[in-house]
Amino acid sequence: MTTRLPVAADWFEVEVVDDLTVRLRETSVDPLLRSNIWLVRGRDRDLVIDTGNGIVPLRPVLAALQDDGAKPLVGIATHAHGDHAGGLHEFDERIVHVSEVDRLAELGDRAILLAETWPQAFREETAAAGYPLPEVLLEGLPWPDFDAGGFFPRPCAPTRTVREGDHIDLGDRCMEVLELSGHSPGSIGLWEAATGTLFSGDAAYEGWDLLDDLPGGDPEAYRATVERLRDLPVTVVHAGHEGSFGRDQLVAICDAYLAGLGL
Repeated sequence: MTTRLPVAADWFEVEVVDDLTVRLRETSVDPLLRSNIWLVRGRDRDLVIDTGNGIVPLRPVLAALQDDGAKPLVGIATHAHGDHAGGLHEFDERIVHVSEVDRLAELGDRAILLAETWPQAFREETAAAGYPLPEVLLEGLPWPDFDAGGFFPRPCAPTRTVREGDHIDLGDRCMEVLELSGHSPGSIGLWEAATGTLFSGDAAYEGWDLLDDLPGGDPEAYRATVERLRDLPVTVVHAGHEGSFGRDQLVAICDAYLAGLGL
């Protein structure tokens, strides 16, 4: 099944966005699971927003990117889907929304790299949209004998849970937790009001329809989230997938979703 795939020279693609922000991606996983991993530098601690699938250890790569290896490295998952929380277990400090705790504990319930483990309705929907899921959601292997069917994201327990209005203090920067449910019950974004920066997780991204019908999804809650995001005075959105974008594109994404609801 995977023997025809090449072995990746580097599992993580690293992009320096600015002096305080680095984006990592697992470019050898299928685009559906190719989430963004954000390293956000602070004075007293660094924050990792989403942690990828957990196929290859993330912490050693991040350690090499920190400007001070002695600073604590805090991991937070915007939600507990495997492509965003698969590496969370590697961190001593692990944060999720209180509504994602149970799902985080169940991460290892299926082999997420095999299309056959995804809900049939979702596979049919993606195929109808022009993107049939491949049998194996990989475009390359981390090592030659890697068994995609034997990979299960590793569950873990958070060391801290958050709700709306809580803050993640990095010393000289402060991220406010926004509850952005709909994609999952406890989806969150991280908002830095001082710079107009939003880390949106899977609440808003480019290039794909916003997904409100995965297990745990809630279209009505997603509608409220999208309406809220549309009014947020963002300068830049660092999304859970694909590229970053500004306020005009965020409004366009929100309007397209709302129009699809027939409002």
